[in-house]
Amino acid sequence: QLLEAKASLSLAQAQHTLQLQQAKAQMSNMVPKKQFEQLQNTLREEQCKTQQLQESLQLQAEQTCRQLVKTQEEHEQLLQAAVEQAEGLEQSLRNAEAVLAERAAQLRDAQAQLSRNKLLIEELRGENRRFAMALQAAELKQKSMEEKNQLLEEQASALKQLIGKITPASLN
Repeated sequence: QLLEAKASLSLAQAQHTLQLQQAKAQMSNMVPKKQFEQLQNTLREEQCKTQQLQESLQLQAEQTCRQLVKTQEEHEQLLQAAVEQAEGLEQSLRNAEAVLAERAAQLRDAQAQLSRNKLLIEELRGENRRFAMALQAAELKQKSMEEKNQLLEEQASALKQLIGKITPASLN
């Protein structure tokens, strides 16, 4: 029993020594109360700053989101305006193409009419040449007739004179 009691006592002493060492180790790891309070205050301040930063970031995120929505709406409006402008330009282009096609058709018609007019002018020039030749021939014929008429008038005058001379002589 004595040996058992000694062994028990040694074991208890060893345990106590171990517990004492552990307690000392814990004591050396422990922070003094004043420093703990300072750390707690610092932690609270940091938590408050973190909360403020989170609120500020949340506010900035909301503002950025609103600005993004506004910008997106502006872009959509600009895009819609650009689409409408493009449609208007496309319609103007179609109208211009239609006008150009109509004018091209008018030009083709005018060109065809011009070609017909040229042919008609050529025909008229040919007719004019024929008329000029016929007029020239008629003028020559008229001149010839005038010369013959002059000759006949001269002959008639000579005959009148001859008759005038013959008539008084035959009356006598």
